[in-house]
Amino acid sequence: MSGAATHAPARNRPATVLFASLIGTTIEFFDFYIYATAAVLVFPKLFFPAGDAAAATLQSLATFAIAFFARPVGSAVFGHFGDRVGRKATLVAALLTMGLSTVVIGLLPTYATIGTAAPLLLALCRFGQGLGLGGEWGGAVLLATENAPPGKRAWYGMFPQLGAPIGFFLSSGVFLLLSGTLSDAEFLRYGWRIPFLASSLLVLVGLYVRLKITETPDFQAVLDRNERVKLPVAAVFADHPRALVLGTLAALATFVVFYLMTVFALSWGTSALGYSRQTFLLLQLGAIVFFGLTIPIAAVLADRHGRRAAMILVSVGLALFGLLFGPMFGSGKLTLVALFLVLGQCLIGLTYGPLGTLLSELFPPEVRYTGASLTFNLSGILGASLAPYVATWLATNYGLQTVGWYLSAASVISLVALLLTAPAPRGAPAAAR
Repeated sequence: MSGAATHAPARNRPATVLFASLIGTTIEFFDFYIYATAAVLVFPKLFFPAGDAAAATLQSLATFAIAFFARPVGSAVFGHFGDRVGRKATLVAALLTMGLSTVVIGLLPTYATIGTAAPLLLALCRFGQGLGLGGEWGGAVLLATENAPPGKRAWYGMFPQLGAPIGFFLSSGVFLLLSGTLSDAEFLRYGWRIPFLASSLLVLVGLYVRLKITETPDFQAVLDRNERVKLPVAAVFADHPRALVLGTLAALATFVVFYLMTVFALSWGTSALGYSRQTFLLLQLGAIVFFGLTIPIAAVLADRHGRRAAMILVSVGLALFGLLFGPMFGSGKLTLVALFLVLGQCLIGLTYGPLGTLLSELFPPEVRYTGASLTFNLSGILGASLAPYVATWLATNYGLQTVGWYLSAASVISLVALLLTAPAPRGAPAAAR
């Protein structure tokens, strides 16, 4: 590492940086979402004992939740190396971890072939997905924001966030295409495996791009000043507990609304509301476009008015949106359901766009990879891991409107956390506050 301190590497070209951060998170979220879709449409039928369909769906959603508990582990592991070795090498390792886990899922034998070993292997691969994503997101955000020019941190930081709608759009599009070209029997026999195996091609593209980048200027400065800490995760808990707690709670509503509008909505729409798989996937595919369109809008607002102010406003909107869950989604009417999905995806984009920049600015460069990743993924445990499960239980036992109250409550918690965070000079990292 002494050689690194004698000369700084050439700065990355903006286009290379933004594409490297975007392609990585697109791949990661594509892998993550094809599992989410399969957890509703495929795994209950193929990886769990036949019998009670509702119980099989809940068991499948439980394996879906495993990744969220693996993500903080990935944050600590990859964050350690990201803050000790560098952003580039760690991003490559995270991408490989996620990609290999996804491909293996596409090769797994089912319950009919190997019995109880099938769901166990599925859970293990799901853990691997979560481990990789736990290290991927924070590194991609730092790759973008730590290369950003003054006044454009949120704009640069939104590029890895765009990986979420693009990855979701691709995953939904693939499943929609398969649903339209294969019979149900063919889809369950082999069709569902195609997206998992195809992700290997995306991983190769991501690796090629990421191997071309150099270290970020912020981390290079840490190396030059010899400011690396021995154990970044311990430093985050010891020196930045307030930032860790408030950042985790500030992101809570983002996770809750996202997984209610995707995984839970798909499950409830194709069961209780009676929509066909193809029809509802098409509705979601149209709505997800608005998710992608509102992310850049949110980034511009966050650079002009501050990340905190932008997210406070959207948190209020999410709390009000929760009150529409029963009247709009519960109506089952095509126009109201479609409008409900569009409104939800717009709010997701508005809160998700500035989130990466806000969380990364809570921590100084020497522990930023670990700190930003931990806040994001701890919030994933609280807000997303059990959201489809809890929402299904609430809707089944107490009605769909209670799912909306669940979202409103999460939004109020995020709102309070954002109000408690210290305001910062516009565009400045938290270390300079």
